[in-house]
This record gives sequence, structure tokens and C-alpha cells, in this order.
Amino acid sequence: MCSARSTAHKPVPWLVPGEAFPPVSQAWGEADAAPGLLAAGGALDVDSLLLAYRHGIFPWFSAGQPILWWSTSPRMVLQVDAFRLHRSLRKTIANFVGNKSAEVRFDTQFYDVIRGCSGSPRPGQSGTWIVSDMVQAYEALHQAGYAHSVETWIDGQLVGGLYCVAIGNAVFGESMFTRVPDASKIALAALVCFCRVNGIPLVDCQQNTAHLASLGAREMPRSVFCEQVAVNARLPGPTWQFDRHYWNALQPQPLASP
Repeated sequence: MCSARSTAHKPVPWLVPGEAFPPVSQAWGEADAAPGLLAAGGALDVDSLLLAYRHGIFPWFSAGQPILWWSTSPRMVLQVDAFRLHRSLRKTIANFVGNKSAEVRFDTQFYDVIRGCSGSPRPGQSGTWIVSDMVQAYEALHQAGYAHSVETWIDGQLVGGLYCVAIGNAVFGESMFTRVPDASKIALAALVCFCRVNGIPLVDCQQNTAHLASLGAREMPRSVFCEQVAVNARLPGPTWQFDRHYWNALQPQPLASP
């Protein structure tokens, strides 16, 4: 995600902490200065974040800005069955799975992962939207059991990963980082495997990027997305652990031996 866009030229609803969000249908449209912008203010506490995600809303703002809440339309979503495993990535993952010193872990270094994402340079950006308030908010969400890290480890070193939010069977991707080539893609592929094994149909990607599209993500009408979130969030969520045999969900060729 890029830095938050200008909010000039149109009033934005201002929330006090604990106030309900406006309906997502009131978010700014494509003709407005910041499509998807819904509200400003409020708080980044666990209850507010859970309420937001359950309604297809997410926070996104830069340093010096108030908390800004967004609900983009259409919504970029990765249907896990549509994940594109290009030949080069399949080879990279096969080598990773075959390396006894390489593994995927969940939730062992969440704090390092979110800070890695915060400090990761982004094309066309001079700063980060993962400001200190956001880091603290998602650390609290992690402690409450709703935010998770998917970590790529090689030779005992954390080399990349991603973090996401999960409410029941609704999963919302947030950000990735990498310190070696393709480490973040390996983490995303591991998340896809985990979702396939546990019957999680999609991962929210929030906004359209060429990188996400190349991996199979596609746009979905916001109304459809919100309906699916409402259904999936009510389902009992899986245990967030990764087994190496989950790699076999990347069929047709198994990657992990029995």
C-alpha cells in the first residue's frame, strides 16, 4: 500500500473513540480525491479494529495524519484456489522445502515481522504507513489472538514474512517484507497452503497492485466481499500452526514428502 492520499476538498466524518463506523456505502467513490476513504479519528484499540475488519474497513494513514479508515471498492482479493504458482516460484519453493535448514513458522516473531514490514522500502514511497501507532495496535491485536505472522526462516535467521489479521475464517493480509529474494512470496505461498487445508476461501489484499495481480489476486465488488467476510468471520477459526505437509496443497506436484 502507498502512503495515504490527500483528504482535501470533501468533508470526512470524524469519529470519537468507541463510535460506530458509517456504512461502507458512504465511502468516497472513484470521482473523489481519495476513493475508499470512509472516516477519520476514532481509536486503534482491539475492539475498534475488530469492528472495522468485520465490516470490510481498515486503517491506513501516514505520519502526521489522523487515523484514517478505508473501505475500497472494488476490493482486491486473493481467492486461494486462484493463487498463481509460476514456474520460477515453484522451483524456489521446492528448493526451500527440500532444505533442512529452511522452514516456515507462525507467530514466533510477530514483533520482528511487523517491524520488518514497517522498515521495508516500497517503490514510489518515501515513508511508511506502518507508523508507531499502527505497530502498537497490531501488536495488541496479536496478543489478543487476532493478528498473526507467517515467517520464512533459513539457517536459523528470519529472512522474510508477512502479517495478517484473522477473525474466524476471514483472513486479511496486511504487509510483507523480505531480506532475501522471494522470502515474502514463500510466506504468502505458505499462507495459501494453510488456508486451503483449513477451508479458508480468500485473503483480503485491500488494494489493487500489479504484484498481487501477478499472483492471482482479483478485484471483487465491495458488497460481495463484505457478505463473504460476514459469513467467514462467524465460523470457528483454525489453529494457527504450520505443518510442512501443508506444502502438498500446492498441487499438482507434492512438495513435501510423507
